[in-house]
Amino acid sequence: MTKGAIIVGASSGIGEALARELAADGYEVGLAARRTERMKAIGAELPTKAYVATMDVTDTADAREGFFELANAMPAVDVVVLSAGVGSINPDLEWTDERRTIDVNVRGFVAVATAALEYFETTPTPEKERDGHLVGISSVAAHVGIGALPAYSASKAFVSRYLEGLRARQSRSESDVAITTVEPGYVDTELSYGSFWECSPETAAEQIARAIRKEREHVYVTRRWRLVAWLLKAMPESVRRRLVA
Repeated sequence: MTKGAIIVGASSGIGEALARELAADGYEVGLAARRTERMKAIGAELPTKAYVATMDVTDTADAREGFFELANAMPAVDVVVLSAGVGSINPDLEWTDERRTIDVNVRGFVAVATAALEYFETTPTPEKERDGHLVGISSVAAHVGIGALPAYSASKAFVSRYLEGLRARQSRSESDVAITTVEPGYVDTELSYGSFWECSPETAAEQIARAIRKEREHVYVTRRWRLVAWLLKAMPESVRRRLVA
């Protein structure tokens, strides 16, 4: 039986590496992002069939329409991964940067997440054990307000809590959709703001693919970031503030 996965934010970083990892696992992959030519190049290198959709999640209506068109063009969509994200070091709180972070990481995320759930809940899948699997890429930054990245850390807190809310919704829903929250630490991408315990996008993708196979509800990438998240939650705010001001 054909397996399919859509990755939003597939043109670089974790999204690109995960597209390659899932294709190696036998998934046909739908690649969605703004950089069309880059996605075509990635798709041509995959061992399975690839589908490409140009998508700017800040245009939420167009992104939702594009998602449904991509999903309907594929023989099957079992997994949707939301990996699109931006963040800017912005201690001066320049509105353009703050607004773009919110538009991509919050508005765009919810627009496509709700489209994915609508697709899973309304597409008949009698031959599958599950109706689908939604995976959202958040961040360990969700656990602390970062002085130089206030919109980014807040937007990732939103992503983590939103996915938690969707899991609560699923517990009383007639549909059967798995929902996974991924909270990476530093990954060697354009969005990395540090090198402590930094891993490669390929390592991150391997661990995310494992979480998808096991249908984990929550995973840190790499796993040792669980300790950092625990310490951040245990610290008094006054101590955290000195660390991340």
